[in-house]
This record gives sequence, structure tokens and C-alpha cells, in this order.
Amino acid sequence: MESYFMFKNLAIIIVAAKICGIAARKCKAPQVVGEIIAGLLIGPSLLGWVEQSDFLIQLAEIGVVLLMFSAGLETDLKDLMKTGPIAALIACAGVFIPLVCGALLYMAFYGFAPWGSEEFYKAVFVGTILTATSVSITVESLKEMGKLKGRVGTTILSAAIIDDIIGIIVLTFVIGFKSPDSKPVAVLINTVLFFVFAIVIGFVCYKLFQYADNKYPHTRRIPIMGLALCLAMAYIAEKYFGIADITGAYVAGIILCSIRDSKYIAEKMDTNSYMLFGPVFFASIGLKTNVESVNMSILIFSIAFVAVGLISKIVGCGITARLCKFRGIDSLKIGVGMMTRGEVALIVAQKGLTAGLLTPVYFTSVIFLIIVSSISTPIILKILYSKDAASPT
Repeated sequence: MESYFMFKNLAIIIVAAKICGIAARKCKAPQVVGEIIAGLLIGPSLLGWVEQSDFLIQLAEIGVVLLMFSAGLETDLKDLMKTGPIAALIACAGVFIPLVCGALLYMAFYGFAPWGSEEFYKAVFVGTILTATSVSITVESLKEMGKLKGRVGTTILSAAIIDDIIGIIVLTFVIGFKSPDSKPVAVLINTVLFFVFAIVIGFVCYKLFQYADNKYPHTRRIPIMGLALCLAMAYIAEKYFGIADITGAYVAGIILCSIRDSKYIAEKMDTNSYMLFGPVFFASIGLKTNVESVNMSILIFSIAFVAVGLISKIVGCGITARLCKFRGIDSLKIGVGMMTRGEVALIVAQKGLTAGLLTPVYFTSVIFLIIVSSISTPIILKILYSKDAASPT
């Protein structure tokens, strides 16, 4: 493909995402729903105007990193500290329940396999895919409704970050049983080391940014250096610690969330995200979907896979939130907010393909889960918040 085709693809994505986003808002649905549908419409499954490419994948990755950086910037650190232990409990339940339910689902379809067999590990891996949470869409939806800050929004964000860390550890353990090259203990050590690194570097960076912010308040050099910190932390997390890049980006936002110009940095990041990277990221979810290879057997499994994936997150996270003294409606919001799947689920599935734990045909089921959860979560959240409009969140 000629390099200039990327301009055509970007033009189509931006226009389609905007039109569908406006249509979604006219229908009282969040804009991100329209952007995902736009990707499905212009992608290989329907009109075929745009095909997924390495360039679009990289832009989408930048989009989700910027989105998580903005989420970190808008996080109230005091609320985060308050919800930390509770978020950890919710995350643990949000990993354990889907893991067990996903494994049982696979065995129900293809037979119960003995412990240690290849089919047993495949079943466990299907459950591992369901542990992943993609909070990006939930973040965007909460931002649109002005509900990102506060106890519920912060708990969802914190739990999702912890959820991904636990999910990565679970993934490594599962692959470790399949392949001797993987070292589960090393992953645990790397995870601890990353957060030690983040605390030390975070303190130094916070002091440097605080000094620069006091000396050069409200200048463009502040958000530029903030963006550099975001990208650096995303790279370091993946490259040196094996942690998801979105975790590094979110931590970078947390580091800067308490400086005076944190809102100014967030405004600059939102401009970039709104104009280009955000639409590309959300549309790319639709672009990845190709329904032509789906047969009846895979369709039935996919429907069950989607249902189990959504319900297990709501049950695991929602009930745990309720046990942690959240109101019933807030517990349901947390459960729904945690049920989205996205880039992390795709990364997990891809690693399963490489390790021989997942065959390509089941990748369609993962895509269906991402599409359904990405579209349904913002709509359900909006309904829940509209019913609870008079209550503080």
C-alpha cells in the first residue's frame, strides 16, 4: 500500500466517526458508541472503505495511552488513596469470577479436561481473556457525563488498573505452565519493581514539574513535557517491566494530577485526543471485526462467551462493591463500568495465539465481546446515572 493512502483512511475515519458520534448523541447515547459503529461500517465487514494497518494500530495505541494519561490527570489523588484497598478487592473479584466462569464455559462446550492437559490450559486461557478490563471507553463515557471524578469513578479507574496488573500476572502463570520460557516469579518481581520505580521517579518528576509550574505557569512547555513523561512511562512500563503501557500512562497522569496546571495539561491532551487519536482508537475496534468467517458453532459459542464475559464482571465487581458498603445503584455502576473489554483483551488473545493456547477462529468471539461491551457499557452507564441524577457520585 502506498504511504499516501493513510491520508485517505484518516479522512474517512475522522468524518465517519464524527457523523456517527453526532448521530449517537442525538439518540442520547455517548459519542464513543457512534465512533465504534463508524469503524464497523467503514471496515472490512461492511463497506470496506478502510482496512486495519500497522499505522492505524499505532495511532490507536497512542490514542488509548493519551486517554489514560488524561484520566490520571483528572484523578483526585485523595479519593484514589481512599478507594485503593476497596479497588483492590473489587479487582480481585473482577479477575477471579470471570476466570472461573470462562474456563467452565469452554469445558461446557468442548468437554471437561483433566488437570494439566492441553485442553485444560486452553479452557483456563479462555477464562484469562475474560479477566481483562478496558477502562478507556468507561473513562470517556464518564467524562462526557461529568462523572469521572468522585468515589465511583475513581474506584472504577483504580480497580481497572489493578485488574490489568493481576490479569497480566495470571496470563504469565497460564503461559508459564504451557511454556518453560515464561517465569511467573519474575513477573511478580517486575510488577513490584515497577511501582517502586514509579514512586521514586514520580516524586522526582512531581518536584521538577512543580518547580517549572511555579516559574513558568500556564505555558505550553508544561503540557509538552507532561506528554513526554506520559510516553516515557508507557514505554518503560512495557519495555523494562512487562506492564501494560496504559498503566504507565495512567501513573504518569497520577504523578502530575496534583500540580497547579494539571487541568491545563489535561485540556491540551483532550484536544489531541478529540481531533485525531480518540476517533482512530474507538473506530479501530470496529475495524478489527470481520463477520465473514463466522459459522453457527462459533456464533453460539460467541454469544455465550459475550454473556458470560459481561455478567461475570458485573457479578464479581458489583457484589464486592456492595460488600464494601457502596449503595446498590453505585455497586451496579461499578460492575457495569468494569465489564468493557478492549486492547488488553486483544493483547491477551494474541499472546494466546502465539503460545498455542487459542486458535484463530476464537479471535472472532473476543472481537464480539469487545464490540458488545464497548457499545453496551456507555449506554447502560448513562441509563444508571440518569436514574440516579439527584445523588452525588
